[in-house]
Amino acid sequence: MQPLQPDTSYHIFNHANGFENVFRKEENFYFFLEKYRLYISPIAETYAYCLMPNHFHLVVRIRKRAVIEELIRNKNKTKNNFSKVSNLEQSYNIPENQFNITKTVNFGKVKNVNLSQNQFNITKTVNFGKVEEIIISDSEIEKYLSKQFANLFSCYTQSFNKVYNRMGSLFIKNFKREPIRDKTHFLNVVVYTHRNPVHHGFCSKYEDWDYSSYNDIINGVCDLTETNKLLKMAGGLESFTERHRFALEDFTAIYELEIPKPKDD
Repeated sequence: MQPLQPDTSYHIFNHANGFENVFRKEENFYFFLEKYRLYISPIAETYAYCLMPNHFHLVVRIRKRAVIEELIRNKNKTKNNFSKVSNLEQSYNIPENQFNITKTVNFGKVKNVNLSQNQFNITKTVNFGKVEEIIISDSEIEKYLSKQFANLFSCYTQSFNKVYNRMGSLFIKNFKREPIRDKTHFLNVVVYTHRNPVHHGFCSKYEDWDYSSYNDIINGVCDLTETNKLLKMAGGLESFTERHRFALEDFTAIYELEIPKPKDD
């Protein structure tokens, strides 16, 4: 399966691993979106979503490479700081009774500790203050992006299993992702995503489904979705709603546009 790439738009969807629903109650939908903000919003812009009882659809654009690299560096920096603290005493060969200079003794009196300059200045700048930049490889980026989605599914599944006293996986392991070719394809995928509840018979109008981004977008809400960017791409709110109205009248056409056809060699 093609790995996710920075600065690329995708239609992402996943399904229950079996015949049960992954969202049973209203609170399940909102809990998923809460965790989505935690794990996915830092790495991707969200333009549309729709959560159905046994599957979901997302229209996202992975953020630029520089943003992803910075996220990875910050993650590694935090991880390294923990190991530095645990190994600091050993690396500087400072005796235990000298290392903890803030240790409280004699009922609140702080004991003075005599450390030599080379022992005390543990944040000493080297190489004339130059910081060596860590290069982030393509494979690291691909792994990190995939891991964020895996963390989302794992976190939701663990909570779901605990609440409903079940065991095992909840989602299909390898979620589907389709790169979006161009602007027309992008807008058609957004409409297709919002139309899902109507297609599956849960409602007759877009606005009647509470678990999609449609109502947020037409009401100008930018909580989770990139509403302003999407409406600008669509040519304004009137054009956006017109596209959706047309999709209700001609589902076959929008469906054929949404699914990319393989190009002839």
